[in-house]
Amino acid sequence: MFDSLKSLFSSDAAEKPADVTLSAQTATAALMVEAAMADGVFTQDEEARIRRLLASGFDLSAQEAGQELDRAKALADTAVDHHKFTRVVKNLPKDERLKVVEDLWCVILADDENTSEEDSLMRRLGPLLAITDRERGEARHRAQARQH
Repeated sequence: MFDSLKSLFSSDAAEKPADVTLSAQTATAALMVEAAMADGVFTQDEEARIRRLLASGFDLSAQEAGQELDRAKALADTAVDHHKFTRVVKNLPKDERLKVVEDLWCVILADDENTSEEDSLMRRLGPLLAITDRERGEARHRAQARQH
């Protein structure tokens, strides 16, 4: 009886797909998609901004940035929470994490609107990325300055 139970549990474990290891690039792209969708609307301006930020931030061609965005959309659609992405980004050096937060603000501000849902997302992401409220606010100001 125990052998049959043991084989039952071990076969279930063997059939579960292995968790794919995310790169910092893909995790950042997924967070950008989540930032764009935080207000319930993923605009063309936000999508274009993500493509540009990915291309410049990770030295990607336009085609590679588009492919990364497609991967990020698929991941964000199936994500239960942000932890899968923030765990990866949190391992980056502090200056790179600050750049990610600034880029997230750039995505949020791409449609010239800033909703309470977007603010709430950024307040939740700050601690998950080991970014203080002050640093998050400074990143927002830098992103706003880049808009003009």
